[in-house]
Amino acid sequence: MHHGTLTVNVPRKIFKSGTAEVVPERAAPFREMIMARYPWLTASSVDVLMARASKEMKQVLDEETSGRSASRMLADDGRVREAIDHLTKSLERNPEDPDSWYLLGELLCREGRTEEGYKAFAEGRKRF
Repeated sequence: MHHGTLTVNVPRKIFKSGTAEVVPERAAPFREMIMARYPWLTASSVDVLMARASKEMKQVLDEETSGRSASRMLADDGRVREAIDHLTKSLERNPEDPDSWYLLGELLCREGRTEEGYKAFAEGRKRF
């Protein structure tokens, strides 16, 4: 992760498993280390660094899961249509991902589009 001209490797262990949510008690030693190593950084600068790390972790998770991570986050926020659009674009790039087809089916069914949802489930089964 970059903060200005500074490049920082942020450990995954500071995030809640499978998410980009920073766990404060796990992040505290990392924050202390950063502030000790780079004494010119203020607490506010480290807050900005942590926010950027969280944002980048969301992107990494989304790439690792072929779009499923961001789609789940959107759906959990009540933005199911956006989640469907995001996942559809991901499937255009990687149509061989059965887990993404299954999630698409789940989201379509949640939207009341059951026929399309069942077709997405069937597509996912073909990919296994």
